[in-house]
Formats: sequence, structure tokens, C-alpha cells
Amino acid sequence: MTKLSVNINKVATLRNARGGNIPNVQQVAIDAQRFGADGITVHPRPDERHIRYADVYALKPLITTEFNIEGYPSERFIELVLDVVPTQVTLVPDPPDVLTSNAGWKIKENLHFLREVIETFKKKNIRVSIFVETDVENLKYAPETGTDRVELYTEPYARMYPLNREEAIRPFILAAEEAKRLGLAVNAGHDLNLQNLNYLIRNIPWIAEVSIGHALISDALYFGLENTIQMYKKQLYV
Repeated sequence: MTKLSVNINKVATLRNARGGNIPNVQQVAIDAQRFGADGITVHPRPDERHIRYADVYALKPLITTEFNIEGYPSERFIELVLDVVPTQVTLVPDPPDVLTSNAGWKIKENLHFLREVIETFKKKNIRVSIFVETDVENLKYAPETGTDRVELYTEPYARMYPLNREEAIRPFILAAEEAKRLGLAVNAGHDLNLQNLNYLIRNIPWIAEVSIGHALISDALYFGLENTIQMYKKQLYV
């Protein structure tokens, strides 16, 4: 069964727009787990425009499922992860000013860097995933980094899904099969929603975890958080 990790960045975005502590990010994390989420994901960025570094520290003792921290492995980010010791760290190649994650690692070009960073996290027994696209040749270098998992960047799948879902899924199946052949677990995330999620899981049922934030939090405005989480979990059945 694929796990659902709820990314709560958008909750923090709404809070920060007004100041104060409404909505309460910590309470949302507690409730999301109570409502069935298998994990909580946060992605602190250098400008702290949504999740703040202080939020990450505050959330740690509240996570009873799995805590996944995403981000670019800057010195500050590495220090944060080593302090908090989450279940998983997901490394993304985001420059500081990017709006949202929009590309995977070029693994060969960053092999030495990734290997050093991942070795640091593994010493703390933190599971590591690296954000990748569907280039199979690029994936072949992933085991050399020491990573446990790869997270497939699914925005291209989501964009093409309404036009031709068979064409949309094809490169993701090939990439997921290659990752499995290499002995790596597979996560997925970015622009997954109630319309495209089940088709992804039916075609790649060995996906270990999906991380979903923007669509899920947006749907919760209409359906409520508890109902929305259950709706997403139903999409994970094959």
C-alpha cells in the first residue's frame, strides 16, 4: 500500500499571509495524522515564505507517523536535518529563489556532492530520497550516491494526463522499473491530485510514498481536511 505524506507548506503560506498563528500549522499536522495521513512533509526554503525553520523544530515532537523534510542541502538545511533527525530527508536541486520544485538532480554532475551529503545523513540513520526526472540514463548513477529512494518529479505526468494518460505515464513506468532494478525504492510527488493519482498507482503499484500538498490542501477548502485525506487515500488502492 502506497503511503500518503501530506505536505503542509500551503497551510503555512496562508498563516504567513496574515501573521499570527491562524491556521495553526502544528494543529494541522496533528489532525492530518489523526485523519489518516501516513506522514507529514515540509519544505523549508531560505526565505521562509511558508514553512519556517522554527516550524520544523516545533513539529518534530508532534509527528507520530513519518516526518519528511524536503529541501536543497545548503549548510543551514543540513544542520536543521541533523538536529531534527526526521524519518526521511528528500534532497531537491532548488535554487534559493525558485517558486516550487521544478527539476530533478543531474546525478552524474552532482555525484560527489550528493554522496557526501547523503553519507552525513545516513550516519544519523535518516532515510534519504533524491528528487529525479525520468531520464533512465541519469538514474543509473543514483545507487552510487548511497540514496535509499528516488522521488519521481510528476509535474510532466500531471500536465499531460488530461491529454493522453497512456503517453503521460509511459516514461514514469520505465523510470520506476529502472529504479526497482537498481534496488531503490520509489516515491512520487508534484501536482498529483484526485484526478491523476489512482492511474499513477495502478500503473506503478510499487510506489512507496506520494507527497501531496497544494492540491490536497486546496481540496480541503471544499471537502474538509478529514474527508479530503480519506479521498486521497482511496486513490492509493489498486
